[in-house]
Amino acid sequence: MHALKLHDLTLAERLADMAVDALIDEADLSPKPALVDRRGNGAHTDLHLGLMHASALSLWPAFKEMAEAAIEFGEVGLPLREALGRIGREGEQAMLVTTSGVNTHRGAIWALGLLVVAAALQPESCTANAVTLRAARLALLNDRYAPQPLSHGAQVAQRYGARGAREEAQLGFPSVLQRGLPQLKKSRLQQHGEQNARLDALLAIMTDLADTCVLYRAGPEGLQAMQQGAQAVLDAGGSASLAGRRQLHELDQQLLALNASPGGAADLLAACLFIDRLDGAL
Repeated sequence: MHALKLHDLTLAERLADMAVDALIDEADLSPKPALVDRRGNGAHTDLHLGLMHASALSLWPAFKEMAEAAIEFGEVGLPLREALGRIGREGEQAMLVTTSGVNTHRGAIWALGLLVVAAALQPESCTANAVTLRAARLALLNDRYAPQPLSHGAQVAQRYGARGAREEAQLGFPSVLQRGLPQLKKSRLQQHGEQNARLDALLAIMTDLADTCVLYRAGPEGLQAMQQGAQAVLDAGGSASLAGRRQLHELDQQLLALNASPGGAADLLAACLFIDRLDGAL
């Protein structure tokens, strides 16, 4: 007999579980181009799969507290937005302690934090459109206590006029709604297998995303290589096809040579997997 049954968990605990599961599933997914996965470290020298797992697990208390704040405040507003910001910063510090200072999931804390809160606000209304709309309304509010120095992603977004993580959330996660989720469902319907469907979803996000992680590491050249290479995999039949796997290997090698790791796309894949699990789960 299990000591703890699923229905004994609170709503906040279930949402925290789902957020951490999404991060671990994203990390484990292989072979991802130039990203940490079961094969190795991708384009990173300071990351590995075990560290990604430990980082994800360290964020569970923060996700739970975010959901509890949403339940307590009960509506989208500045008090909830500022509580989310505070909890997110505390979660980031817990993550950095766990990783000895390595930024593993900063972008994911923002994206998944908003989605966890959006789900906790109205668990009876957790379709993809409903959740992302509530998350967007929250992201549009300014946290008065947010630190002023811009992150690398925000600096790059300003430099190149790209849409950063903040803008992606404020627009309701279009890369997830218009690219990732439709491709995930399409590949499933074509019976490509779950892992290939998730890889295809990641690639679909990469085809159009101005990934600030790639821009920071490799500039516009790296971004163009990522977008065109991801589209080439899908055009060749996706990751479930032999031709698609060859294109995926080429993309992996090209991004490794450019030291370009699509971390922004990886964060959005985790968001995609979280939203996919939500509908009907609560």
